Formats: sequence, structure tokens, C-alpha cells
Amino acid sequence: MAETKSQASRTLHEQLLSEFRSFIISQRWPPGYQLPFETALADAHGVSRMTMNKVLTQLTREGFLIRRRKLGTFVARPHAQAAVMEIADIAAEVQALGQAHSFVLHERKLRLPQPGEIAEARIEQDRQRPVLYLQGVHFADAQAFCREARIINTEAAPAALEQDFTSVAPGQWLLQEIPWSSAEHRIRAIGADDAVARDLGLRPGEPCLEVTRRTEISGNWVTLAHQTYPGDRHELLARFEPRADSG
Repeated sequence: MAETKSQASRTLHEQLLSEFRSFIISQRWPPGYQLPFETALADAHGVSRMTMNKVLTQLTREGFLIRRRKLGTFVARPHAQAAVMEIADIAAEVQALGQAHSFVLHERKLRLPQPGEIAEARIEQDRQRPVLYLQGVHFADAQAFCREARIINTEAAPAALEQDFTSVAPGQWLLQEIPWSSAEHRIRAIGADDAVARDLGLRPGEPCLEVTRRTEISGNWVTLAHQTYPGDRHELLARFEPRADSG
């Protein structure tokens, strides 16, 4: 009798897994959708809370759901993939997810480079020359996707001074208008500070992925950008090919 009950429980578990996966894949439950609370789901489907908890836990492990303490269970958004060795167009990343991209500029000003920026951008001359500082947020549909803060060398890209960057994002404009000869990325995991948390709709300290990108042309720096993504919505992709002399 106990074996029959156990088999029935497994069958219900498998049926619910299949049903919920189909709801998510078909977008009957779209990305960001908040599921009813666990007890309400269990009652609606005629199963124990323990069985429903196992179903939701497994779907969370599989990447279909995100469970946030005190907030509830949500359908996960697709992870954006960015190639590590490429300069990514964030608008293209968002559109590849089937979502609409927009950029909201929060701050635009000419100012002197700060000490940390001088070191990161390797500004060796004209440290008293103003740089163009831009800070804003990229959105995928209505959700914050990436916070961007960058400085631009107006000697290398003087046309940037004529742009208000309200209709086109800074990185997109630079890719289209300003040539570059080399670039470097630094990637690290960080906890969201107050400004990042506010702009990305996170709690302070939540995990984020920060990509710092520097580009130059003929040995002269063009831009230094800090792009910060919520840690559960972005991943980096690298492809490698074996070298001819590798064993």
C-alpha cells in the first residue's frame, strides 16, 4: 500500500513538472510572472504542500523559476549571453532575447577624470582635460537589464559632444561611429552598492556581474565603461579553438 502511495506521489510530481514546464515554455507563464503561493498551488492541484515544494524546487534547480525569500516564486527570465572576447551591443543582446531595448540616460556632464578612472583608462597625458561622463540604464521590455557608467575621451571622439544619447545608447553610437584598434575586458562579481541597487531594482548587496571595458585607437584611449548586470540574468560565453601546436 505504501509503495502504491509513493508511486502515485511520484506520478503527480512528474505530471506537475511537465505541466509547469509547458506553461513556462509556451509563455502562458511569461518571464517575470509571479506564481501563486505554494499552499495555494498545492490546493489548486490537489497535492500536498510537500509535493508542490519538491516540484518548485526542481524547476528552480533547472533554471525555470527563481524563488525569492519573502517575495515569492517567479518565472526566470532567459539569461543573456555575451561573448567574452567581443564588444557587445547591449541593444542586440536584448533583442536576441525577443525583448524590446530602451536606454534611459540619467546623467551627462563634462568633468575631469577621477583618480580611479585615470588609472583604469591609463590616461597618461592631459589629465586636466575634461571627459564626457555618461550614466544610464538599459532596459529589456520594462525591466532594468544593465547599468552603464562610462567616460569618453572627447579628443578621440569629439562628435560625442554633439550627441545627447537619448535616442541611441553611448556604446551603440561608439560602435557605429568611432573606430577602435584594441579593447580589453575585466570581469568580476560584485555586490550591488546603493546606486546599482536603485537603478537595477535590486537589494543592496545582491550579486551582480560587472564588465569593465576599455577601448583605444592607435595607442590613445577612446572610452572606459562599467556595465553592471543583475547576477541572475546574465552570463558570459567564450568559445575556444585548439592552437595548431596544442597537444
